[in-house]
Amino acid sequence: MRVVTIPCLKDNYAYLVVCEATNRAAIIDPSESDPVIAAVEREGVELVAIWITHHHWDHTGGNKELVAHFQGIDVVGFVEDEARVPGITRRVSEGDEVILGDEVRCRVIHNPGHTTGAISFYDAGNAMVFTGDTLFAAGCGRMFEGTPPMFYESLRKLAALPPDTDVYCGHEYTASNLRFAAAVEPDNAVVAQWAKEVAAPGGTPSVPYKLARDLDANPFLRADHGHVAAAAARQADDAPNGGAAVFAALRRWKDSF
Repeated sequence: MRVVTIPCLKDNYAYLVVCEATNRAAIIDPSESDPVIAAVEREGVELVAIWITHHHWDHTGGNKELVAHFQGIDVVGFVEDEARVPGITRRVSEGDEVILGDEVRCRVIHNPGHTTGAISFYDAGNAMVFTGDTLFAAGCGRMFEGTPPMFYESLRKLAALPPDTDVYCGHEYTASNLRFAAAVEPDNAVVAQWAKEVAAPGGTPSVPYKLARDLDANPFLRADHGHVAAAAARQADDAPNGGAAVFAALRRWKDSF
């Protein structure tokens, strides 16, 4: 199998996942249709499905045009988002699988927080996860619909995946996320090295990246570390007690950073 990264809009990524044995493909989070159609034609694959991580327009904006262009394709989204995912044909829940040929088998992980219906697609066999706007490189999405405990537990689910998992997230926010991570942990050598790499000329996507690196650099995955909690406390009105409270303080800090 292979994954083709498709830049969309200003800083979004859609991902074309291809089963090379069958030449069939699924597109994850098509915010617009034209770049996806161009990639499908360039790669010479048969698009058979759209997989949606959450309902926001910048992840579903291309659905209607793609359904019209590639008639008969499946549109997969979270069961409770049926009214919010354009063109949905299959409703999935925690633990369900989406399969592409013999090479791609993704388990659905429900990750409420950014939205209540946010999901990730995790393929253990290929060691990759598509996280939408739940988990970013060195960061996480804004909390639009969930609660801090909800979002914190969603991130803990993802943090528990094997460290060698390749993470494909929904936006190119890595540089700004690393600036925040450096403010939280000024002495974190992993953050400093990663920021140096992202700042290097070339303009290539910073994704995918290894989950192991995020475990060492992402403050939102490190809320149970004492120095991260201490940094969050310095920004909070009340000293946060427990991981979810530290996460909430970090999220408020990042929102105004």
